[in-house]
Amino acid sequence: MERLLFALVAAALVSPCSGDYTDFCHGQPCPEYTVLETNDHFEKRSYVATSWISTTLDGTEMFQILKAKGKLETFWKEAELPDSWPILITRREAGGGDALSLSWFLPPGFEPQFSDTSVHLERRDAATVYVRTYSGFPSTSSGLENGKILRDALTEAGIPFDSQTSTGAFFESLFSISFERRNEIWLYGS
Repeated sequence: MERLLFALVAAALVSPCSGDYTDFCHGQPCPEYTVLETNDHFEKRSYVATSWISTTLDGTEMFQILKAKGKLETFWKEAELPDSWPILITRREAGGGDALSLSWFLPPGFEPQFSDTSVHLERRDAATVYVRTYSGFPSTSSGLENGKILRDALTEAGIPFDSQTSTGAFFESLFSISFERRNEIWLYGS
């Protein structure tokens, strides 16, 4: 499941952000959340309702990923939206296959107009999210390893979660020279 998610990461992460940053959101807007619990394997967070600019990934081929990323970049620039983090790749199991999307966080107070029907506003309800944070360059193997650790930890703790949806959240540009990249796996409470 997460294999597709993390195969997409390397091509999809190009940030519109620049400047002097002080935290993992680089001084840019991020979704608001409260940490409810922390342990060695995951963090339990309560996220407020959020809005995202999203587009569908038509597949996992490099040209399809770059096409989706290009759509979001063009929309973002034309709408003159402020820089923000994170970038999400979400996988939802649907009808025997996976529905994949690429999303950028839309800061509160912005309501862009949509002329490109392949780009849409996605509103996510307030939610409990279980998060595993890891560093390093995002890869399929690190994503699978950390996704398994998170699923196993939740299962062992008897915590129900939505096994049909998983999200990779990324806070660094692909071209960042940072040696302490921040990556997260999100599983949603059920």
